[in-house]
Order: sequence, then C-alpha cells, then structure tokens
Amino acid sequence: MQEIIANAQANKQRIVLPEGDEPRTLKAADRLLADGVADVILIGPAEKIKEMTAEFGLQNIGKARIIDPMNNPDRQKYADLLFEIRKAKGMTPEQAYDLAGNFMYLGILLVKAGEADGLVSGARSTTGDMLRPALQIIKTVPGVSCVSGAFTMFLPEGCPYGTDGRMVFADCAVTPMPTAEQLAEIAICTADTAKAIAKIDPVTAILSFSTKGSAKHVVDKVIEATRIAKERRPDLVLDGELQADAAIVPSVGSSKAPGSPVAGKANTLVFPCLEVGNIAYKLVQRLAGAEAVGPVLQGLAKPCNDLSRGCSIDDVYKLVAITCNQAIAQKQK
Repeated sequence: MQEIIANAQANKQRIVLPEGDEPRTLKAADRLLADGVADVILIGPAEKIKEMTAEFGLQNIGKARIIDPMNNPDRQKYADLLFEIRKAKGMTPEQAYDLAGNFMYLGILLVKAGEADGLVSGARSTTGDMLRPALQIIKTVPGVSCVSGAFTMFLPEGCPYGTDGRMVFADCAVTPMPTAEQLAEIAICTADTAKAIAKIDPVTAILSFSTKGSAKHVVDKVIEATRIAKERRPDLVLDGELQADAAIVPSVGSSKAPGSPVAGKANTLVFPCLEVGNIAYKLVQRLAGAEAVGPVLQGLAKPCNDLSRGCSIDDVYKLVAITCNQAIAQKQK
C-alpha cells in the first residue's frame, strides 16, 4: 500500500466522493487531503458538510471542491451532458435535469466530463447504485463487454506464493457466470490491474478443476477463454486451464503442465465464475490471514470503485489511493 500511496502522491489525481456527507468518507477525505494523496471533490449538502467538518474537528476539508447537487449553479450543464448521452434511450431533458441533482449521477457525470479522474462510493450505497449510472454514462472500455472485480491479496510474511507476498484474484465481485469471451476479457483486465495496482509483473492463470485436459466436463469455456486472451494479448504471460495447485506450486506445475510458462509461477488468478472467486478470496483471507484489498472494478472506461457498506475510514483512504493508481495507469496507456 505504501507504494500505491506514494505513486498517488507523486501523480495527483482528482477523485470525486459522491457520499460527501457520510462520516467515514468525510474523515477519509480529510486524511487524503492532509497527506496529499488526491485532490478531492465532495458531493453533498454544503451546510451539512460544513457542520460535520466543525463537529469532527477536521482541518483540511477546506482544500476540497464541494458541490451541493441540489444547489449547483452548473446543474443544467450536467443535465445537458446526460441528455445527449441518454436521449437515444428515451431520456427526456426533464429527467436528465432531475438526475443531474442526484449525488451519484452527478459524480459519474463529473468523471465523464473530465472534471474528475475517478470516483469512489459505497459507504452507504449499493454496488448497483453506482454501477447503473457508470454503465449508462461512462460505459466500458472499447472491446470489453463486462465489469469485474479484482482483489489484491497481501499474503502473510514468509508465504512462498505470489510475488513479494502479493497476488491478484478476479472476478470476485460482479459478473456471476461469464461467457468464454467475457472470461478472456476478465483475464486481460486482471493482468492489467496486477501491474497497475499490485505493482507486479502479471503471470496469469485461468483456473479450473482440471489441468490441460485432465478432466472433460465444463472446462471448454476456460479453454476457449484462454485461447481468446492469448490471441488478443500475446504480450501477456497467461495460460489455462490450470488447477489452483498446478498454477502456484512449482513441483505440481512442472508435473501437471510441463512447458507451461505459468504453471507453478502464477501470481494472478482468474476464476471460472463469480461464486468460485468470491469463495476463494474469502477462504484465503480467513484461513491464511491474508489482507484482501478491493474489490477494484475493472472494465469501465474510467475508474469507479465500490466500497463495502461496512467499510472503515482506512478502507476509504486505501481505495481512493488505488483509484488514483488506476487513473494514472489509464493515462499512461
């Protein structure tokens, strides 16, 4: 995390926090501004934010840009932008104006307009509350049809797997049953996330319950996804289908998949479906004592990330730093 925070400080990005009057979010914003991690845009009732700032004794909120969505002199500008984007889907100018006063839609519109480099929400909103406007307004990266969620797993000291104690798992958060095409997209996005966020050179395994044809059942999707991903991104070190032990344990990898550039060396694991990925990251987190940071949402044209509603101030702080790193990486492409 120190590398991630330092990179954010050195390449400051503008991050919008649409839940600006949520206590944990506001306290995290104060820390972010104090540490120079990001330029913060808070959305929320200006008077309430002012009162909370005084109540909590926050010293740095004055450095933030604060936008009151219901008393925003630029509301019509954002309404016009939304109408242009959604008119083909039947949205009226009146509906666009109403939505431009919604804290989440306004936050997404700021990112779309280039006035913010990324967004973090979720302390009191659901994933759907954010993803719906994000998919409508920002949309996905060209060539990507689905959004997925990756976790950086910080493994206990002395653990022999991963790279310097770091691994990346996906999809653990969003797409329940990806097609072969979508699974390939997720693998490519996750490799890019591993490089941008976890600061590792990705060695990516698309996992299954068989290795290189050792079982014949529903692994065709994984085999096809591997083929598509290799074809689209020949620069990536990527292979499948691999069992988990063949992917990360050198002796098992050399036995089960001799000649594979990934077997026994994987630091980036892509699961065949959401239920497997979600179960796997939680088991590693609890049984191995790993720290799971995320989910980092992948596939959107601009970085927008979702917190758990049970998040801490520290979680908000870290996810903003991660979102900054995503924005930096996107600009460097």
